[in-house]
Amino acid sequence: MPGRQAFPRRIPFADTLGFELWRFDGGHAELLLALEPALHNSFGVAHGGVLMTLLDVAMAHAARSVHARTPQADHGVVTIEMKTSFVQPAEGRLRCDARLLHRTATLAFCEGSVSDAAARLCAHATGTFKYLRALPAGRELRSPRHAGRDEPPPSPAAAAAQAADSGAR
Repeated sequence: MPGRQAFPRRIPFADTLGFELWRFDGGHAELLLALEPALHNSFGVAHGGVLMTLLDVAMAHAARSVHARTPQADHGVVTIEMKTSFVQPAEGRLRCDARLLHRTATLAFCEGSVSDAAARLCAHATGTFKYLRALPAGRELRSPRHAGRDEPPPSPAAAAAQAADSGAR
């Protein structure tokens, strides 16, 4: 029986939005989101970007779930393309169900839907994902550089000015 579980790999953005993983197996994933006012658009309902991110994360997990208990469990996926249809406004506690439709050695084709607490369809998406065996050369997994800070990271211009200033000393 599905129950709340930890994401197989931490996704800071999904943590920030409040996504909960409830199913991750056999080509399926289920995520829940208790929609907070900070995630609303100017009409007081779920922002489309939040729904698209929820669908993207759920479909990626559906694609990854087929490797959950295999030597490829550390493999990741990246989104190649995604198409979303917004059916009606989304409010309250949202559920996103995603499933793997087809896969090849390198690609996964998925679909997902977001429904509200009354089981009304709010959004539907399809997506194509690429399986990755490892990060590109020279890249490594690491914690976000600015995790836990109250202030945002400096803008590129401010960072360049700071670097130039420290180099002038």
